[in-house]
Formats: sequence, structure tokens, C-alpha cells
Amino acid sequence: MSITVTELKRNLDKYLILAETEDVYITKNGKIIAKLTTPNQDRVDIATSLFGILTNDITVEDAHKERLEHI
Repeated sequence: MSITVTELKRNLDKYLILAETEDVYITKNGKIIAKLTTPNQDRVDIATSLFGILTNDITVEDAHKERLEHI
């Protein structure tokens, strides 16, 4: 979910509760500036799920560049 800073200020408690179950991206002037996420998320499971997602013919630099294009 993506919300503006103004929306976050108006309904902070609502988004803190929502962040327990999903990531909340905060935008300012149309750009993502922060993310609310649960501290209980198992980072090892997340990292493990990422292993093997890159094909052998892509460089880390290319993957980084592609990721930045989608933000």
C-alpha cells in the first residue's frame, strides 16, 4: 500500500495497525521516502526466498538498475 505523508499524519494509528500485516510505503511529492513494516517479519526467511531469483545472464548492476526503474 502506498500513502502520502499527509495521509499518514492524519491516520497514523490506522497505518501502524495495517503495517503489522503489510508494508506501507510513504510518499512525498510522488516519490517513496519511507516504508512501515512489521519488526516481527523473519528476515532469514525473506533472504532465503530471494536466493536463485536472478538468472545467470544478469549482473547485479543490471538487477539494481531494473529495480530502481520500478520505484
